[in-house]
Amino acid sequence: HTHTHTRSWSVTVSLGLDLVRVPVLTPVCPAVLDLLYWRECRRSGLVFGGLQLLLLCLTQFSVVSVCAYIALATLSTTISFRIYKSILQAVQKSDEGHPFKSYLEVDVALTPAQMSAGVEKIQLYATCLLKELRRLFLVQDLVDSVKFAVLMWLPTYVGALFNGLTLLILGKKLTGIMGCVRMCWRCL
Repeated sequence: HTHTHTRSWSVTVSLGLDLVRVPVLTPVCPAVLDLLYWRECRRSGLVFGGLQLLLLCLTQFSVVSVCAYIALATLSTTISFRIYKSILQAVQKSDEGHPFKSYLEVDVALTPAQMSAGVEKIQLYATCLLKELRRLFLVQDLVDSVKFAVLMWLPTYVGALFNGLTLLILGKKLTGIMGCVRMCWRCL
């Protein structure tokens, strides 16, 4: 699996009086498909279990606390591994160097072209969104504004029954279940 599957479609957006088709590309990485279809049960279980744990932590603690604890856990793990490797090198009298050297040498700088392309894409989507919201809130078309009002009214009932984290947990569960169902369906 070296290639990326790409599904593309376009969204028609009203920019003033003109309609503009904005292409939307959603690359589907084979590794993501492997996780969703549970092709490697151990890896999928770790990913979905970790995601479940994260969502459950967010129901009990603030986002800031959860991020701080994740950073502390990661940092304590890497420091412990670094100390362990240093002691192991001293005992074995070897000179393997820094255990994370290959990761430290990876170039993570974004080129100006990458930054420019990203900013242009964000600007295009933000402009389209703002113009569409302006059109809906200022009732340029009464039918579209009423549809939008109904669309915004429905989540108030969902919000009264569930909070956002509950919906995220349910969505994550459904994603995992649908991957298993699809794999079973293919086997039939």
